Amino acid sequence: MKKIAYCLLVVMLTGFVSCKKFLDTTPRDFVSPVTYYETEEHLTFALAGVYDILGTSYLYRTWYISRLGLEADEGCYNPATVTSGPQVYNFSAGDAAIEGFWQALYMGIYRANALLANVDKNEAIDVAVRNRVRGEALFLRAYYYFLLVQNFGGVPLILEPTMSASGNEVPRTPAVQVYNQIIADMETAEELVLPIQELGYGGQVNKSAVRGILARVCLYMAGNPVKDVSKYERVKYWASKVMDDTEANHKLNPDYADVFIKYARDEYDIGESLFEVEFWGNNSGAELETGQVGAWIGITVSAAAAEANPALGVAAGYVNSTKKLYDLYDDGDVRRDWAISNFTYASNGTKAPITSTTAASYYNRKAAKYRREYELVSPKTNNATPINWPILRFSDVLLMYAEAENEINNGPTQSAIDAVNLVRQRAWSSGIKTITVTSGGNDYTAAPTVSFVGGGGEGAQAIASISNGQVQSVTLGFDAVTGLKAGKGYSSEPTVVFSGGGGSGATATASIHRITDADISPSLDKNDFLELIREERSRELCFEALRKPDLIRWGIFEFVMTNMKNQMATDIPGSHLSLAFRNVTSRHVIFPIPSKDMTLNRALEQNPGW
Repeated sequence: MKKIAYCLLVVMLTGFVSCKKFLDTTPRDFVSPVTYYETEEHLTFALAGVYDILGTSYLYRTWYISRLGLEADEGCYNPATVTSGPQVYNFSAGDAAIEGFWQALYMGIYRANALLANVDKNEAIDVAVRNRVRGEALFLRAYYYFLLVQNFGGVPLILEPTMSASGNEVPRTPAVQVYNQIIADMETAEELVLPIQELGYGGQVNKSAVRGILARVCLYMAGNPVKDVSKYERVKYWASKVMDDTEANHKLNPDYADVFIKYARDEYDIGESLFEVEFWGNNSGAELETGQVGAWIGITVSAAAAEANPALGVAAGYVNSTKKLYDLYDDGDVRRDWAISNFTYASNGTKAPITSTTAASYYNRKAAKYRREYELVSPKTNNATPINWPILRFSDVLLMYAEAENEINNGPTQSAIDAVNLVRQRAWSSGIKTITVTSGGNDYTAAPTVSFVGGGGEGAQAIASISNGQVQSVTLGFDAVTGLKAGKGYSSEPTVVFSGGGGSGATATASIHRITDADISPSLDKNDFLELIREERSRELCFEALRKPDLIRWGIFEFVMTNMKNQMATDIPGSHLSLAFRNVTSRHVIFPIPSKDMTLNRALEQNPGW
């Protein structure tokens, strides 16, 4: 910590990555704190420095989203040449990524402390401005502490500016006290920040974001290792504040894929996205605010494919999915083929459907939520993207509420079931489910055209195959977003019509997916409902850096990772993709305190096992 303490009041003005929309100025030089914080512009610059941490390489720009082991049983790091590092659970307290993560978070805290200590320096600045800045800085400081306590346990709790490089040997504060400070700061911030509907987007700290993250903080405090189960009531309270806010009117985007297309296009949907990290540009000119969302975690795009199809952009695609995640999705759940790639980009820039169904083939599919082809910035830069990162979505709030209700009432209430059903119904197909040929007809010399008439839906496309003059089968066409061109909006079974092909007499019937098929059983007990929540969070929130923390707070991280290792030993024996799962031990539920900081701060104690 000492190495970054000496310049806290000046380094916070060195750049800004995340919140381009409302903090659109670029700090250009160093300033003295003696003459600073005198104008609204000064406060805006200083706040920019606090936000800046969200978009640094060790948070949501690069490392946290793809290399800090946060995909757990949902994904695996695929480069075979990588045999050490947190992404494969083979690292020490001297690991550069762990050190960078720790120091980035403390840099954000130090910047926030300096701003909070000086926000009222000039009382001539509009008090409403000062209060908003105070609220946002308090929340961001608390959020950085939340990431620290989640990943390292108890940490030094520093709430005042660090003015010197000496005298900073601060011991660790117990985790429960850190959590209490986080909650206190966030609750104060909730009263000061602007409503999301007034801002119109989720890239700035807002009331809905604060309330939703407060629900998350309380949920993690209720679980391992703190186990303060009284906090489930506060989870319900804060989640309800989001759900019942009629002015913000939060609601799920009816199209799951569109949630992430909007992140790629920098389009805002405050119904769904409560808090997001913003990136933009292509590293040309002044547009330097790019990240690796869609490139490091996304579908691989080779240089040849990007050259053949400039709309794609080169992407490394470091994170693969697992067969376990693929198998979690039921037939009719359209999230699967958006979250997990069902195609590859061929060298000519076209999409090649994945047809293999061997167990091993499922581990070669990519984490696919973040797709570069939807970016609007052109030309695309290799491995640098403008895609925003979701920190908090409304579906997460609904699932947190349901989990808390289940714990509070020793079983699911109707409101808990309703909240989960909202998430599942949004994910469910209303298209064609199956097509059954009832008569092959006669004299077909070519495959007839298949169309669907009636039923109230649209968009279904299917292909007939023939043999010996008869229609043998009808299959839905491939779709890169939903898996199959099943259409949508069908309320009843359409009539299958064959035309052309030189023959006649072929008939078939179609069945449809119904939204009500998504509804969960109302008779689940507490344990069954909790297990459903665990699976539903993975189906809905996979590849959003939430799975590993979830498994840890449920107390099942090592158990799940061991089971994943055993499954992979059967599915892909000896594969480098299973390296992380083979390396996991009990100590990996928490990161080590970085060696460098242990040396600089002799009051620190190392975590067990490290």
